[in-house]
Amino acid sequence: MTMVQMHPRATGAAPVPRTVADAMETAGPQVCDDMTVDVALSVMDSARTAHLLVCDNDGVCTGLLTQAQLTAARDSSVYTDRIQLRDILVDPGPFASPATTMTEAEHAMRYRRLDALPVVDEHGTALGVLALVP
Repeated sequence: MTMVQMHPRATGAAPVPRTVADAMETAGPQVCDDMTVDVALSVMDSARTAHLLVCDNDGVCTGLLTQAQLTAARDSSVYTDRIQLRDILVDPGPFASPATTMTEAEHAMRYRRLDALPVVDEHGTALGVLALVP
């Protein structure tokens, strides 16, 4: 008879998230799409966050903007202080539902080269953000 050495399983190990709901962060700052770029950058700076969730007047999430996107819009040759977030949010998708598997979400994010993905409920209300860990 051969002895098999057993290693105890780590009790502090976190389970691997299976769905977006298991891995998402809280929604963080949500701003209305009629906000100007300068004000949005100020909100982002004061909240010390890398992204803002953008919602319409009905509270439906219309997309996510990063600091890099807002800075690029501000530094653009066509920039004016009247440009609103809805003017630069031309490609709002994709979104994830809390039931989306992590594999599906990671694939969508890598395919579209996204660092973060809004998580919304069936009504389009932002529940959180899924961010890839580099």
